Amino acid sequence: MATSLTSHRPLLAISLKLSAIFLFVSMAAIVKATADLVPPGEAVFFRSFFAIPVIFAWLAMRGELSGGLRADKPLRHVWRGVLGTTAMGLTFTGLGLLPLPEVTAIGFATPIFTLILAAVLLGERIRMVRISAVLTGLVGVTIMLWPRLSGTGDLQEGAALGALLILIATIARAFVQVQIRVLVQSESTAAIVFYFSVIASVVSLMTLPFGWTVPPLWALLLLASTGLFGGIAQILVTAAYRYGPASMLAPYDYSSMIFAVIVGYVWFGELPTMVILAGATLVIAGNALVILRERQLGLDRRKARSVTDPKSS
Repeated sequence: MATSLTSHRPLLAISLKLSAIFLFVSMAAIVKATADLVPPGEAVFFRSFFAIPVIFAWLAMRGELSGGLRADKPLRHVWRGVLGTTAMGLTFTGLGLLPLPEVTAIGFATPIFTLILAAVLLGERIRMVRISAVLTGLVGVTIMLWPRLSGTGDLQEGAALGALLILIATIARAFVQVQIRVLVQSESTAAIVFYFSVIASVVSLMTLPFGWTVPPLWALLLLASTGLFGGIAQILVTAAYRYGPASMLAPYDYSSMIFAVIVGYVWFGELPTMVILAGATLVIAGNALVILRERQLGLDRRKARSVTDPKSS
């Protein structure tokens, strides 16, 4: 599936990207709201399985079912799927233990860890600007995690475990992004998204013997909607990059913090602490350095960015 820019319509591109981000945040909120009713593996299944019909229908409408789902490197799809499912499961577990804005803020560190892993695994060169970005981002992550892991902050039960799980999930998503950078060289965006949903459904289904429940009907409907939201959001992200360049749209990823604060407060009565806001600011600053450097070097990551990791998801 092509993801190249077909026309420059910045307002439409931004609207599509913001709509997708809002759906991803809403999806995370639903997972958090149902965390006491279903285990993370079951939530991952609903998120993945119910996205498949949306993606399938979209490809059928575009007449891309045959070519769009061709997989030249199936083992890489499996590896990406297992990593992505692990990251999603850890994130869903963390959502049940931490405030939504905090989970969102820690997740901003994914590009920082991706930069490190790309240098180690893919041999990408990191020079002074990117080194500064990495260091700034890591300081921000440390600031956010320190109160939880040191026991000096909110002693809410499970908060330290939740912070650790979200950190591991963030690193796992960085591994996923590195895999995507390799996959996009031979695979279509449609294939990457579709086969992830299929693999995640199969992997999460393996957790069935470990305590799946039958939640109330309202919870079942909400959980099913996470897959629909995820599938629609993925389509919106892909469409956004048809109407605006990645360098223009990348900063709007951080609108998820605004949405998370609003949804977290309205739905759960949560507000981010000053420590979280300070740490998130540094992480965003580090990511901004990376974005500016990529603009300067003229690096085009539109296709890789269009395959948004379903962290929340």
